[in-house]
Amino acid sequence: MNALNHVRSLLEQQSNLNQERFNYVIPDAWDSLNVANEASYLRDGSILVNPYTHLIDTIDAIISKAPAKHMDYLKPYYTNHRIEDGFEDGNWIYKSIVYSMMIRSSSSYDHDRNFKLDQFNMYDLKDTGTFIKTIQILPFLKQLGIDTLYLLPISKYSLRDKKGEAGSPYGVANFFELDPYLKDPLTGPTSDVELEFQALVEACHMLSIKVVIDIIPRTNSVNSDLIIKHPEWFYWVKSESLKDYHPPFVPGVDVTTTPKKEYFEKMFKSEDVLNHLKLFVENPKDADPDTWQELLKYYEEYPGLEPLELVEKFYGLSVAYAFSDHINDPQPAWNDVTYFRLYLDHPVNSQPYLEELDFEVEPYLLFDVAKASLNPGSVPNQELWEMLSDIIPYYQKKFGIDGARIDMGHALPNELINMILLKARLIDPNFCFIAEELNIENAQSSLDKGYNMIIGDGFMNLPFLDEYFINDFVYNSRNNPSVVYACGETHDTPRLAARDGGKASARMITLLSYFIPNTIPFINSGQEFFEIAPMNLGIGARENEQFILDENDPYYGKLALFDYVAFHMNEDDRFTLRDDIQEILPIREKYLDAHLDLNRSTPLHFDHMRIRSVGTAYENKDSLLIVVAHTNYHHDDWVNVHLSNIPERFKTDVTIREIFSTDDHEFVEFEMTEDYEINMFLKASEFKLIEIQLNS
Repeated sequence: MNALNHVRSLLEQQSNLNQERFNYVIPDAWDSLNVANEASYLRDGSILVNPYTHLIDTIDAIISKAPAKHMDYLKPYYTNHRIEDGFEDGNWIYKSIVYSMMIRSSSSYDHDRNFKLDQFNMYDLKDTGTFIKTIQILPFLKQLGIDTLYLLPISKYSLRDKKGEAGSPYGVANFFELDPYLKDPLTGPTSDVELEFQALVEACHMLSIKVVIDIIPRTNSVNSDLIIKHPEWFYWVKSESLKDYHPPFVPGVDVTTTPKKEYFEKMFKSEDVLNHLKLFVENPKDADPDTWQELLKYYEEYPGLEPLELVEKFYGLSVAYAFSDHINDPQPAWNDVTYFRLYLDHPVNSQPYLEELDFEVEPYLLFDVAKASLNPGSVPNQELWEMLSDIIPYYQKKFGIDGARIDMGHALPNELINMILLKARLIDPNFCFIAEELNIENAQSSLDKGYNMIIGDGFMNLPFLDEYFINDFVYNSRNNPSVVYACGETHDTPRLAARDGGKASARMITLLSYFIPNTIPFINSGQEFFEIAPMNLGIGARENEQFILDENDPYYGKLALFDYVAFHMNEDDRFTLRDDIQEILPIREKYLDAHLDLNRSTPLHFDHMRIRSVGTAYENKDSLLIVVAHTNYHHDDWVNVHLSNIPERFKTDVTIREIFSTDDHEFVEFEMTEDYEINMFLKASEFKLIEIQLNS
């Protein structure tokens, strides 16, 4: 706990230097350890605190909960803890409850109450999120049962061609530097962002929370720090051509088509594609080595200049923008990121078509190149591969992380994925890898590559109640070769509480996600507060999704992935889901072994397939848990839950009683009919847990 203690000491020093009276507030959810003075609680859901002393008291409380003072909490979690049989090799994730967090937004708050998020507020402190402020949130996450914190990118990113007022963390400029904006002025000038991330990881490990980060090895910022050392790792065009730069259209090919070789004849006959290929030029260093030396000398004299700015100044060249790896995808080019040049030659599948052209093609960016897993070259860019496969080991050794999600890993060459996984697991055999694979049909392929799980398609099914997609997901999940996330929303989708059914359905789906076979509960930051504003418009955005908030809301029209945003943590129902989860966690824990064993879970059915309910039973030795969710948000219903397929011993001489419900009523007991059915009344969007207990 060296880093956390160091941070505590720095906070104490800064507290002594800043003795002014603070009119500084935090949301009351950040004080779940009750270290604040009760008299400081305000009616609007905020607490008036001294920011230094509240953090110090929170850190002290976290340290007091650490299981052993001698442990090195800056090492991966399972370096210090025994792992259970069957959950080795990163499979500990199977038992986890995951919380997805974007530090910049998740720990943002209008602390000085001036109705905006300042980089430096009236106390010269940050309203936007930091690693240090996130420490305050961890105890609240524990109340949600969270034991794995998944962090969206935390590396240094470029502000060139940024989207929104803040820029996207996915436009990484340097994998081996942390985002400097996540440094907190609370710790003073002698601290640094690396120490503060170390402190956050230590605090997580003390609370038995594993830390998983997001890694983006396929793309980089168009203004990457790597340009200076390795311009040959990028694709280049004349700067003037960017005004018309776009993903080329291929006639005769359907919208959003995977770039398989069978489409290449049409692709390389497309006039738009041919004009696109002609845009690309040789990298500046090889095209004119003497001018490159002048550029490097200039960079040494003026190190504050951006790499791409220099190339534009000396050569009139720019890095080509990335775009979707699917042919005829309607998405525009992504002007803040580019693809890495993973091979030093053209894709093998494309070479015969390129050789027939009447012009020489320089290294280019196109659908085939972007999907290197399908269209590899024959000469790997080995130095680049070594760098990409060293990213995770850097975070393991320096920060003790426990896992990583590989962004778009399914588009990378298998050999590169093998390098990435192997290097990480040589350091930590229990390191967990999560594939950004949404298609269940590709799940087994991901497992074969060494991933522990795939993300899956939960967010494309769970929110869709009228279409019965939620039923399909719940009943088909047990057949998936990989566990998947039971997630109703992600940082790329609309919010659950903004969907049909509103907060009631969001509540039901969130609680149900803790009990779906062969899945891992996943909560997207803000979901626990029924946030309705999306973080991004990536998947499934509807018309006006970005403008769902009231026009007078300070975050109206903003997206957390690109703008300064704080979630709405002060609503009257802000603790509804937390209180629900506090009740269901002991029940989940009691039946967790059954949840992890498909032989001990049974799908439950109703009178016919169009009944708007789903059900599952989990079997312990002396009791059976029945999970029922009413997916009808329009009205209440009487339903018959069929129990004919549960184990025989639970059909006679039993007591059947309700043990949890989202409906506010006294718990009831049920009788099983001669046909092994339970008849129950379900309110719209009600979630219910019933236990069958053997009487003898």
